[in-house]
Amino acid sequence: MQWILLILAGIFEVTWAIAMKSSNGFTVLLPSAITVIGYILSAVFLALALKQLPLGTAYAMWTGFGIVGTTILGVFLM
Repeated sequence: MQWILLILAGIFEVTWAIAMKSSNGFTVLLPSAITVIGYILSAVFLALALKQLPLGTAYAMWTGFGIVGTTILGVFLM
């Protein structure tokens, strides 16, 4: 279950990063709101995953998901 939570945290990590780029410096409302909500959900799911997973493992996977996901989506969407 904790791995599913960590994957969700990674998905929301990518979501908020892509939305932040689309928010144009927080001047566009919908992407700005998605950024804030995605950031909060990413942190919440990471915190829940950390109840069972070691910090080093969870943080490395979370940032890895973010790096890979934002790189791939950034190439295709931005």
